[in-house]
Amino acid sequence: MRLSRGIVCECSGASACPDGSNNGTCTTQVNGYCFATVEEVETEAGLVELERTAGCLPPDESGFMQCKSSQVPHRHPKVIECCNESDLCNRRLQPRLPTYLSDAEPAGPEPARGPQPSLLVAAALCVALVAFLAAALLLCRRRRRAGKRPPSPPAAPRSAAEASSGSGSGLPLLVQRTVAKQIQMVESIGKGRYGEVWLARWRGERVAVKVFFTTEEASWFRETEIYQTVLMRHENVLGFIAADIKGTGSWTQMLLITDYHERGSLHDYLQAAVLDPPALLAMAYSVVSGLAHLHMDIFGTKGKPAIAHRDIKSKNILVKRNGQCAIADFGLAVRFVAERDEVDIAPNTRVGTRRYMAPEVLAETLQVTDFEAFKMADMYSLGLVLWEMCRRCAAGERAQQVEPYALPYHDAVPPDPSFDDMHAVVVARRMRPPVPSRWARAPALGALAALMAECWHHNPPVRLTALRVKKTLAKFHTDCDVKLV
Repeated sequence: MRLSRGIVCECSGASACPDGSNNGTCTTQVNGYCFATVEEVETEAGLVELERTAGCLPPDESGFMQCKSSQVPHRHPKVIECCNESDLCNRRLQPRLPTYLSDAEPAGPEPARGPQPSLLVAAALCVALVAFLAAALLLCRRRRRAGKRPPSPPAAPRSAAEASSGSGSGLPLLVQRTVAKQIQMVESIGKGRYGEVWLARWRGERVAVKVFFTTEEASWFRETEIYQTVLMRHENVLGFIAADIKGTGSWTQMLLITDYHERGSLHDYLQAAVLDPPALLAMAYSVVSGLAHLHMDIFGTKGKPAIAHRDIKSKNILVKRNGQCAIADFGLAVRFVAERDEVDIAPNTRVGTRRYMAPEVLAETLQVTDFEAFKMADMYSLGLVLWEMCRRCAAGERAQQVEPYALPYHDAVPPDPSFDDMHAVVVARRMRPPVPSRWARAPALGALAALMAECWHHNPPVRLTALRVKKTLAKFHTDCDVKLV
């Protein structure tokens, strides 16, 4: 029976207790739930202990989480139970890990002094347990041969709207959810080297579902990991909803579920659209705002690490209904771990897009231990994206007079350039995309032309940072009274 008011729950564990919780309790919303969970955790000494956590869940979450066990218990053991019949009902909840997850060896019977029934029963139970363990081990081996399944990711907010506060934390990370069963695929809307993107419906809303090829497990795991970074959410970063895995022992689908933007990628949008100067500036400002947020290192207990994208291009930027943009595709992203002063590079065989590679990447001189080098490579790519956008801006001209959409270096390399093709143009000849003379006659185009030239400078330390570009555009907005957002 659900209550018509919020209920008080026991609250324990830092990840489960919201800010402002009092005396070890928290209060749910109307028709919310209390939960308790137990999980195996490894201590600093390398020992495995059981940890119980309790707290509050939003309304109707029990239908979208696993209240009994993990989806892949052999990889990520945990049990979750929930209740909502009375205040503090989760105090009585004592979840237990399945017996086959215990490391304890079954004790053998004591030396028999005669055929005692209790000893015979114990022996029978031991034989049954051993048989069960053997069967479970055989099943695990068969599944691994057929194809490993990565662990299900931590919980995500129910929708982009729920996480609009920007916290990026969503539900407690111990809470798992299976979303794949609620997804209704509608139609395929795009394909790439990583897999396929589908328009789908989830909980009555349109969402985008990125289905990864089985060979792209590293990209799926990395992108999921980056999206769930604390404080990752930003209006100019594609809104993350959930990640999940579905399949059997013989096939696996890795899903990434995000907000859906009907205008598609910036690459597709610019082929049909012609921008006016205010629209161009607003779009450029939104892209660099998203990149500045990624590059920013937010210090503190719940801080955000600095993130470099490593594959900035117009196809990885989506256009929202309001004309702003959102950066997507974090399968190659790297993070800077300030506590250890090191760059966290995921093991991934993928490389960036050759057409947008910075000179130091093409020359193979980028210092992978220097995080600033990755940020500066992003800035070079951003300069090329700004160039693509400026070509489609009509500043006093008629729409028919603007340059047709084109990819950077379209007139210098083949449609699918090789590494050597790009090296010869960008590194050896130090070419950059041409800037039409008409841009100098329009303040907005002239300002962006100056910025992009500093972004794609051959010497990485000379390039502008994302924050500097953002501030420059904001100042231009103030001086010219142009609305950027």
